[in-house]
Amino acid sequence: MANQDAPFGFRAIGGMGSGYETQGTSKYQIADNSTSAIYQGDLCMMGNSASSATDANGVAVAVGFISVAAVTEDTLNFGVFNGCFYNDPTTLKPTWKNYYPGAINVATGELINAYCYDNPQQLYEVQASGSLAQTDMGNLIDTNTYVAGSTINGHSKEELASAVTGSGATAQWRLIRGSEDPANSDKSAANSNWVVRLNESIYYAGVVLT
Repeated sequence: MANQDAPFGFRAIGGMGSGYETQGTSKYQIADNSTSAIYQGDLCMMGNSASSATDANGVAVAVGFISVAAVTEDTLNFGVFNGCFYNDPTTLKPTWKNYYPGAINVATGELINAYCYDNPQQLYEVQASGSLAQTDMGNLIDTNTYVAGSTINGHSKEELASAVTGSGATAQWRLIRGSEDPANSDKSAANSNWVVRLNESIYYAGVVLT
């Protein structure tokens, strides 16, 4: 049976092992007037003083702030976006959104707070852009070419690349197992869903911010 081709980004589903898992988020900051939109389920990266990295839209990431991760990013990834809160400069009302629409210019002294899943042991469900097999389990794989999410529901459209990386190569994610979603569990067809864990993260021991 064909899988549904409906990418939704990286959806938090639990943690490694069988211990208690809250799926809690941590608060980060989006730079005032940052032009890159970030959608619920997008992989995020953090700007730092040792880097001149750019995000998925080719925009420089301000030091100390976050943006949507480039598909080639290997050291500045930290977690997955779940929404943001700010005082809307047009309506002047406190606003929660599933996604950051970009170019929000808040008043002086105010913040754009982003809430992200950043537990290094967090597991995510995600759709693959191609066909993966059970024999790919345990291998590494990158995020596919970035596609902006939906401005209607704020959901990401990110998905995994079509194939795992070669021997000795590194990548952003590690494949853990196939999803049990009955609509997207056919491993013999494209667009099946998989469970992954972030492999390249600033919160793993030994990763240097460069």
